[in-house]
Amino acid sequence: QVQLVESGGGLVQAGDSLRLSCAASGHTFSSSAMGWFRQAPGQEREFVAAINWRGGFTYYTDSVKGRFTISRDNVKNTLYLQMTSLKPEDTAIYYCAARRSPNYSISNYDYWGQGTQVTVSS
Repeated sequence: QVQLVESGGGLVQAGDSLRLSCAASGHTFSSSAMGWFRQAPGQEREFVAAINWRGGFTYYTDSVKGRFTISRDNVKNTLYLQMTSLKPEDTAIYYCAARRSPNYSISNYDYWGQGTQVTVSS
């Protein structure tokens, strides 16, 4: 059974930084592409960032480029999202997701975590 458990969310002020983690188990993490998504209140879930199986390729939605960095540790089976210069509009529940494919994507993920809340105050 695949499990993805996010952590690291919290309440911060605008301009602060936060690092999210996603611990994976139950599947071959090192051969899976991974992604981060977020869902703000009253809005649909949206793609944030993705990384391929080895970590050599990454992709970001425009609104977080230059501020967020996705990375992974295939020894620790953990995915990260380093968030800097946070803005109130970054407030959302952040989800990590895994693909059975090694190639990254902005959609078509097979497994999802339960999410972690990030709240950015102005």
